[in-house]
Amino acid sequence: MSAHCQLTGAKPGFGNAISHSHRRTSRRFDPNIQHKRYWLPGGGRTVRLTLSARAIRTVDSIGIEAAVARIRARGGKV
Repeated sequence: MSAHCQLTGAKPGFGNAISHSHRRTSRRFDPNIQHKRYWLPGGGRTVRLTLSARAIRTVDSIGIEAAVARIRARGGKV
């Protein structure tokens, strides 16, 4: 699963895991990505989006039509 949000563009951050002895190894901080299906009234169909948990709350507040418009404005395909 790609750790990339279609609405906000959130993607993994990279850093170091630091052990008790202070040795550093690479690690990645993944966003909380979920697959979510929404009914798109304008298109008369359902769309399956890959969203972060924060983006799901954004869709709840602005509506699916506005969220799809934002995704398309970013150059995403829905």
